[in-house]
Amino acid sequence: MFTGIITGVGRIADLHAQGSSLHHGKRLTIEAPPGYLDDVALGDSIALDGACMTVTSLDLPQQRFSIDISAESLARTTGLDQIGHRINLEKALRAHDRLGGHIVSGHVDGIGTVTRFAQVGESWELRVMAPPELGKYLAYKGSITVNGVSLTVNQVHDSAQGCEFSINLIPHTVHATSLGQLAVGSGVNLEIDTVARYVERMLSAGFTPSKETA
Repeated sequence: MFTGIITGVGRIADLHAQGSSLHHGKRLTIEAPPGYLDDVALGDSIALDGACMTVTSLDLPQQRFSIDISAESLARTTGLDQIGHRINLEKALRAHDRLGGHIVSGHVDGIGTVTRFAQVGESWELRVMAPPELGKYLAYKGSITVNGVSLTVNQVHDSAQGCEFSINLIPHTVHATSLGQLAVGSGVNLEIDTVARYVERMLSAGFTPSKETA
């Protein structure tokens, strides 16, 4: 479980195929910021650009760790198969941590495409086209996770191509995460709000609270 509050920005330092076919995954070696791995152990969960992964090896002197990612996860995410790519890092939530963002599972629901990224005043406007099937989960002032970052939706526009939503990024978010490297056409990992997921399920199932549960 995560909160969408990025705690460091890493870099994909190495990439090794786990087999010879497209059905095999890859082993990623991530270079972390100095001191970031001091409280990390083998088996811990770390979200990479919003995708929850398990630490399989640690190299503390080099400040690097490795994860194994399946072919399925690679197919459903973006940016995790490029050496040199800067990625957002978040360690798993602990019981006594502050919930600064919103509840994030680390499971990517779809890949969006950046349609606009431009400075407006002291902030930046980020627009992303989400797949059509995610549109029903996006709402004005609702939460969305973009490359692991918990953000608030400012505008929503549905079309035949999908659901375009707009986000305002303050300077701190641009500088403290990898979102500052985005450009028009960039792919981004999206995770919808958990609450929206359950609301949609209840509505689609025709759930009606009984007197006992109301």
